[in-house]
Parts: sequence; structure tokens; C-alpha cells
Amino acid sequence: MTKYHELSATANKGKKRVGRGIAAGGGKTAGRGTKGQKSRTGKKIRATFMGGQGPLVQRVPKLRGFKSLRVPAQVVYADELTGAKQDNFSLCEAGLIVSPYHAVKVIMGKNEVSFKGKLAVAGASKSVVEAITKNGGSFTKTDVPELPKSEQKTKKLDARVEAKTKRAAKATAGREENK
Repeated sequence: MTKYHELSATANKGKKRVGRGIAAGGGKTAGRGTKGQKSRTGKKIRATFMGGQGPLVQRVPKLRGFKSLRVPAQVVYADELTGAKQDNFSLCEAGLIVSPYHAVKVIMGKNEVSFKGKLAVAGASKSVVEAITKNGGSFTKTDVPELPKSEQKTKKLDARVEAKTKRAAKATAGREENK
């Protein structure tokens, strides 16, 4: 028996020429089947053609516009601000936003703004900036803090470990049921 490394196979196999007679191996119908629109020469039917039935492409309702992949900013109301300095991390600790690693925009609330400290977030409305400067505070526009690389890696690892433990628990539960 020949060994795998002793085979003399060519790397580039030639294209099979169909419709060249029975002896050539791809004669007569040339791999198109017998009769029907798809077996004929000339103009081919388009990919969305469904034999005259209303095409799926036309039947499906179309959504106008587009779906944005941009994550919307987390909204904080100005009357909820307290303390001397507010940034993404202090707002997250106070429970006003979910994550400090997303954009934050401060907008006017229903109550009057009493905040007079330093506000350092990604955005604020003009009326909020005016109200804070009027009270003696200041606003500085900052970039959104990036998630540290170590946390990104640990999140991925935690997700993998969790998935493995779930699979293992499922497998052991399946084995116990079979006993």
C-alpha cells in the first residue's frame, strides 16, 4: 500500500470540461439535469426569482433608514449631581450610570441646578453648562475612559470559564440521568 507522503498528486487540478460527449464523463446533460428552465442555454434566472410567485425580497417589509451601531450616551440629570467633583467613575459609584466606560451626557432636569463643583464628562447641554458656571462650577469635556486591557482579558477569560463549567455540569447531569 502506498503511503500518504508517496502519492504523486498534482496541486492544481484542471477544470472539468462538460458537454463534450459521453466518453468524457460530463456529456449529454452536462450536469444540468433533464429539461426545465435551468437546463437551457441563454439568459439565466436571477437569484431572487421564485417561479412567478411573489418574491420573498418584495414580500418582506422594508425598514426605512438604518440601525445605528453607535452606543447612545448615558443620560444624567443635572439636578441629581452632588459633591465637589463629578466624572464617569464617581457617577457610576453614585448609581447614576451603569458603566463608567461609556459616554455620559448631562442634561437639565425638572428641578433647579444646585451643583457648583467640577464636572468632567463627555458631554453636557448648553443650559447645564450655563447653570453650572452661573453657580460657580466648571465643565470640562473629556474623552470616554477606555476599559483597561487587564479587565478586558479577565472578562473574556471569565466568560470562557463560565461556559466550560456550564458544559461540564450539563454533561455530568446527562450521565447521571443515563445511569
